[in-house]
Formats: sequence, C-alpha cells, structure tokens
Amino acid sequence: MSNNKLITPRKLSGFMELPPYKQLILDEMISKIKNVYEKHAFMPLDTPVLEYSEILMAKSGGAIDKEVYNFKKGDTDICMRYDLTVPLARYVAMNANEISFPFKRYQIGKVYRGEKAQKGRFREFIQCDADIVGLDELPIVADAECLALVDKVFAALNLKILNHISNRNILFGYCEALGYSDKVQDILTILDKINKIGKDNAIEELIKLDVKNEDCDNLINLTLKAGSFGQILKEIENLTDNATYQKGVSELKEVYSYLTAMGVNEDNYILDIGIIRGQNYYTGTVFEAMIPQHPEFMTVCGGGRYDNLAGYYTDKKMPGVGLSIGLTRLFDLLDQNNMLPEFKVTNIDLQLIPMGDTLCECLTLQKFFSEKCVCDVNYENRSFKSKMKEANRKKIPYIIVVGENEVKSKIYALKNMNTGEQWNLSKEECIKKIYEEK
Repeated sequence: MSNNKLITPRKLSGFMELPPYKQLILDEMISKIKNVYEKHAFMPLDTPVLEYSEILMAKSGGAIDKEVYNFKKGDTDICMRYDLTVPLARYVAMNANEISFPFKRYQIGKVYRGEKAQKGRFREFIQCDADIVGLDELPIVADAECLALVDKVFAALNLKILNHISNRNILFGYCEALGYSDKVQDILTILDKINKIGKDNAIEELIKLDVKNEDCDNLINLTLKAGSFGQILKEIENLTDNATYQKGVSELKEVYSYLTAMGVNEDNYILDIGIIRGQNYYTGTVFEAMIPQHPEFMTVCGGGRYDNLAGYYTDKKMPGVGLSIGLTRLFDLLDQNNMLPEFKVTNIDLQLIPMGDTLCECLTLQKFFSEKCVCDVNYENRSFKSKMKEANRKKIPYIIVVGENEVKSKIYALKNMNTGEQWNLSKEECIKKIYEEK
C-alpha cells in the first residue's frame, strides 16, 4: 500500500455538480429550450470558451473586469468568456461577409465569472441565449419576436411567467426634457435600483445630483408606472414631446401591435417603465421575465435591443436584439423550492439479468433491445437477490431474467418492477409491451 497521503476529494465553490438523475432533468430542460429556438428558425452557434483578452474585455467594464478569469499561456493573454453576447459580436464581425442577415442564432453554453460564490450565484453557469442581428438596420418586429420567444420557452418549461417590458428611450428622453442630458446615466443608475433602496433613498441620491425636488417626484412616478400595455401607453404618451422620449413611445406601440398579432397572451406581459437594465449597450426595448408566484426568484430571463453590437470590432453597423436565460440559477431555484418537473431517476428502460452462464446471450439480446429502448446488462458477479435489489434501487422499470430455459425457448419473463406484473413473451413482444405500458 502506498504511504502517500490521500487527497480529500472536494470541488470549488460556485460550481454546480448534479447527481445523474437531476442531470437528466437539466438535460431535458435544455432540450426543450433548444427545440423552441430551432422551431422558430434560430440556428445553433458554439463559440470557444477561451478568447483573446483584448476581444473579450473590449465591451466589459466596472465589476465585470474583476470577475473575468484571466491568464497567460506563453505570450498569449487569454480570458474565459463571461457571457455569450461578446463572443457573438466577435463572430458576426469576423464573418459578416458570409452571414445572411438578419442572423438568428441561439447558443447554449457555460460561462464563467469569478465573483463571490453565494446562494443563487455561480462561478460557472449555463446561459441559453437567442439573438437576432441585422446589418445597418433591424426592424422593431425583431424585438417582438424575441419577446414572443420568451413566452414560448417558458410555456415549454411549464413555468408561468410575467414579462416586464419597457424601452430605455422613455426615461432617457424624459431626463433630456427635464434638462439633465449630462446626468442621464447617473440618474438611470439610481432609478434602476429604486426597488432595492426605496423611494426616499432614491430621492435623496437624486438630490445629490442636483435634481430638483419636483423633477425627482416626476422621475420616480414615471419609473414606477407598470400595468397593462394599452393603459400605461395612454398615461405616458403625451408627457413630453422630446424626440427621444417619443421614439420610445412609438417603439413600444409597435412592439405591442406585433405581440397582439403574434397572439401572445396579454396576461403574460406588462409595460413596466422601471425596467432599465444596467448594461449600457441596451438602446431601446428592454425586458425582464419573472415568475409571479415567486417574486423572490427575481429575473429568470432578460434582454433587449442593442444598436451597436459589434462596434468594437467593425465599422459596420450591426443592431441586434436578444434574450438570455441563466439556466443554472433557474434550475437551482426550482430545485430548492421543490418545483422541478416529474422525472425518472434513470434513463434505463430495461435491464437484463443473467442467470448461470448466459452473459453472452444477454449481450446479444442487448444489441436487439438497444435499437428500440435503453437497455442495460447487469454483468456483476453478485447474487441474484443483490442484482434485484440494485435494479430496485436504480428504479429500473423493467427487467428480464435470462436463464438457460429462456435461451432455449426464446420466451422471456418481462417484469414490471413498479407493479410486480410479469409476462412470458418473445423479445419482439417484450418491446411492444414496454411501449404499451409507457
């Protein structure tokens, strides 16, 4: 025996690791999201996890800079991707001459952020993104298409959501109309966190920016407007004739008309002026989807319009709109709240258990059954009783015990492990019975 000290097995905090039966659920959720994306004509794209630091950090800033995993290999400065949007920007800039626009792509993959690991925050997590990128221009109907896609994805996941939709030009334009053009970003930063800090603290911070008391009230009252699209539009459409503001109103009206034409249920979305989204690259429509029964989950999907996606990498104008689902966080929230969908704890449909010297016959049978279902052979050198216990523990729904009589007669005793029922059938009839029972 080696005298070397054993290393205690452990994993880094902030990295999700699931048992196989939960991984099956996560894989099924990914499959459903992928199917919705592809059904609506979005094409798959997979970009490298590692990028040149110069590329990946071009659009970053603030806290993101501190969270990016960065290292050198030789003379090459490398970063691990922290989202899927920047790699998309790099890809469309590199391949603009070969891409057919509008370019509709989806990407499902892991991203990495070296932030403080805590409940609901991961250092490695799966994002499920879908974006539409145009060349020179992109019609507003693309915004509505992404909003409708959000609705369909969560319907496929059997989760009831309420999508909070707004347009950044509303508050941008209102700030301009009040004479605060030079303070727009600072004002929006405060308004963006009003639900966290409260109205009084927001007013206090606005006053520090030399915003007049009356203007503070007007800005906050506008930010807090939320409700049915038609009603809120009536309330805000004539607050100012500022061009930026009216552009936001016009775009919201257009989005609303397209959502209506697409048949998106109005119970599933509202107009919420307080949706600002902190990332400065958003330029128009913005949205955040939430699960009304669990407001503590906060945003489960977000996104919006960005009119200069690839500006750091090309002179071409490439406006886009997209959505992103943080699937690892969503899965964890559902798991912690016992909301995961019904699941099988195994993907095995049938297990063959050899009795006596019949392992080779079982392997031949496995080849037949595997063409129709997921079939496993228990080839461990253990007692029959222990093999049956193992099949029960794994929740395998069907077993066939293969002994010498079964090899000779070609008739097999198929047992339903859940009900205890048993049938003597040919191998073809076994397959038929398994599918009937499903």
